[in-house]
Amino acid sequence: MLLDSNFFIEALQSGEAVLNPEESSHIAKSFRAHAGDTLVLCDGKGRLANADILDPNPKACKVLVKDISNPEPQPKIHLAISCLSDGSEEEIAFHATQFPLAAIHLLRTERSQEPKDSDLSKLRRRMEAKSMVSLKQSRKSWLTEINAPVYLNDFLKNFKGNLIVSDKNGESYAPPFWEISPHFAILTGPEGGFSPAEIEMLRNKEAFFLSLCNTRLRAATAPIVALGIITFSCSAKPA
Repeated sequence: MLLDSNFFIEALQSGEAVLNPEESSHIAKSFRAHAGDTLVLCDGKGRLANADILDPNPKACKVLVKDISNPEPQPKIHLAISCLSDGSEEEIAFHATQFPLAAIHLLRTERSQEPKDSDLSKLRRRMEAKSMVSLKQSRKSWLTEINAPVYLNDFLKNFKGNLIVSDKNGESYAPPFWEISPHFAILTGPEGGFSPAEIEMLRNKEAFFLSLCNTRLRAATAPIVALGIITFSCSAKPA
């Protein structure tokens, strides 16, 4: 029987291997696997491998790794989301990391309203956990990175790809960035949107402003809609 999920292993190499306790327990208890069953392993860095289960020990599942694939290309799309007041970044990560997405970047903007005394390191760890679940359940080969909060101007200084900004007054169709750039970022604002000064800063960086629909979307909704539109556009490009 082939188990209907991918399973994570940090060091992927041919031969016998022992999976970590979390994966081992999942295989033994949730899938009720037996010796001789097969599964797919992923290292989160673009490689997949077939493996036979030798011993479905719930604490240390032993497998025989074979048929390791060549690394798949890393996703080009980055998602940069402003820190929000209600902690819904975690919910965004739950949905967004099911897409082929290189990274989620947390942004501090002029209108960001983070919860008082918030511990964003804890939020980031919860988002990383969501990303790991998506890596396996969505059967991806690349783990979506979750990057610590940075101020918008610092992100713009360091990110070298094209920029797509969610904006109600933007264009209705994005140009094919995937044909002209090795990677690009979708930016969405906080409650209240980006400030006029930030909009001007983005224009100076030659950002493209994209309208997602003819209504105003919630700050937690816009990233998923934008990601869906851009992902569909990338997949629909001519061969």
